[in-house]
Parts: sequence; structure tokens; C-alpha cells
Amino acid sequence: MVKIGSALLTNDGKGLDLLRIEQWAAQIAELKLAGIEVVLVSSGAVAAGMSRLGWTERPGSMELLQAAAAVGQTKLVQTYEDLFQPYGLHTAQILLTHDDLSDRKRYLNARNTLRALLAMAVIPIVNENDTVTTDEIKVGDNDTLGALVANLVEADALILLTDQDGLFDADPRQNPHATLIRHAQATDPALVAVAGSGGKLGRGGMATKIRAAQLAARSGAVTVIAGGRIDRVLTRLRAGESVGTYLEPDLAPLVARKQWLAGHLQMKGELVIDSGAARALLNQGKSLLAVGVVSVKGSFQRGECVAVKSEQGLTLARGLVNYDAQDAAKIVGQSTQQIKSLLGFINEPELIHRDNLVVL
Repeated sequence: MVKIGSALLTNDGKGLDLLRIEQWAAQIAELKLAGIEVVLVSSGAVAAGMSRLGWTERPGSMELLQAAAAVGQTKLVQTYEDLFQPYGLHTAQILLTHDDLSDRKRYLNARNTLRALLAMAVIPIVNENDTVTTDEIKVGDNDTLGALVANLVEADALILLTDQDGLFDADPRQNPHATLIRHAQATDPALVAVAGSGGKLGRGGMATKIRAAQLAARSGAVTVIAGGRIDRVLTRLRAGESVGTYLEPDLAPLVARKQWLAGHLQMKGELVIDSGAARALLNQGKSLLAVGVVSVKGSFQRGECVAVKSEQGLTLARGLVNYDAQDAAKIVGQSTQQIKSLLGFINEPELIHRDNLVVL
């Protein structure tokens, strides 16, 4: 899984950097022809559209952003198609929204399609569907999208190419003594403290890359943050060279269904639980019962994804709830034996079964 950001693709906003893109395409083709399956998550549609339309500042309104994405996406994909064809490879455009990854059926359809494409002489080009996304259905940035797709296809590695040589212990643009972090655990909380913000073209900086690494780690994928302008960066990484920052997963990979649950970014509601229920979830791998729930927040239907929080407001888990919000509120704090008498029916003995729950 390779993700290339807007600043790289557009030469900091000066239009698509065709020479640089050609070099990345050559490296990706080399990997593909060597038998390594590659999915490319490519930013640049909005930035390319801005360049074609003559805009120098990223617009603030949703409709103008969507218009820029529509104008730029065609140019972006055609560029890749032209550059991969000399190697006997085609490209496939895959445009996704958060809903495509949160709905189980659409998630499985996307996974099957990507797996089919990977078996062909094709490079899937993935981007967020900026022309139709709204705040309610967007993933938000392509670092996160890359991590979610890495989980989707169970990738071994997520390579995030950026305009910096990797993750530094301070901002190298402001501190000449900043040191490159060569190796760390993806879940190390100290990493977020040293991550900076993004530039004017992209939607995410190093902080989004750290969060992406944490998401990718849930399926056992390593993440490498490396400079996209480093000579032959992808082939050097494949050869085992120490390039950029290597973020290693320190958790056992989640099973496929729980990877999907962990990838949900937008919750439909919340269940606040007491300390006893928290211990049962975190330490004993138990299901969530109504007796351990303190309160219900939000409006959700049966089968939707909700957050499970402690009374102190810490998000502990997320899962697919067996009762809608109104019914869940009626059985808060009650034993399983009382559910039928309170509701007149019983769907399941648990509010969330452990098979449909992932601890964060």
C-alpha cells in the first residue's frame, strides 16, 4: 500500500509534477512486475483541479472543493494510465467514502473488487470520492484512507510518501537540530506530541500519519513515513534500506471482522459503562451486558456502530449494538433476565456481543 500526498504530486501546488510521478510509477511498476501487489492511494485531485482552474488558494466551500476534485480527478487518473502503460500495466480508479467502508456489504464488495484487481496486471488508484462527500460521510484525509484500505486488503505495509524525509523529534522546517526518528512502535503516545500540521494543499500533517499507522497496525501492517523526493525511495525500501521512519505494530492483528469495526470513524451513539463492565471488556474479553451500562447517548438503530465509553469519557471500545437507542435506554442497568419483561421481547441477551465488539 503506497500513499502519495498532494504537495508531492503537484510540486507544492504548481500543477502535476509529471517527472516525479513518472519516477514513482516506474518504481511501482518494478514492484508489481516482481510479484508484489501494490495499491496506490493518491491525493492530488483537488490540487490538480485548482491548478487547471487557475486557483492559488484552496477554496473553503464544499461545492467549490467538489468542483475542483471533479476537474482534477480526470487529469490525475489519465496521467497514471499513461505512465503505467509502457510497463504493460493498466490502472483502475477506486473512489470511496466512509459509508463504503462502514457498511458491511459495501466493505466486502470493495475488498473483493480490490483483490480481483490485484490479481491482474492492474494498479488500483484509490482516492476519496471528493465530488460527493460531505462532513457526514467523508474519511477526511488520504493518510487515514490509506490505513483503512491497508486493513481492507490485509496489506503487509503502508508506505506514506510525504514532503519530509520522515518523522522528526521536532519540526525540521523550524528547528535545524531536529533528528529523524528511525524506528518506533506505532502506538507510542509520544509520537503524537512531535507530529506537526499539514500544509495549505493537504488535509493532514504528521499527526494524521501517526493515526494512520495506528489504524494500519490493527491488521499487523507496518507503516513507513518517508520522503517522496528521496531517489528510488520505494525500491530502496523494498531492498531493506533504512529510509524514513519505520513504525512497527505491537499488537496481534485483529480478525477481519474486527478490523472492519476498528475502521469505523463515525459513531451513531454512545454507551457509557461502569468500572465493572469496563474490566469485563478490557481484561476478560466479555460481551457488553445491559447491567453494566450507565447511560445511552445519541440516536441509533439496531446493528449500527456505537462507541463504548467509561464514566470518565474515555473511549474503550466500539461495536454493533443489538437494540436501538430507545430500547437500550429502557434496559440500562438491568439484568438480562429483565429485558423481556421491560421491552416485551428480547433480541439478544447482550447489548453488544463480543464478536461484534473491538477494544481500542
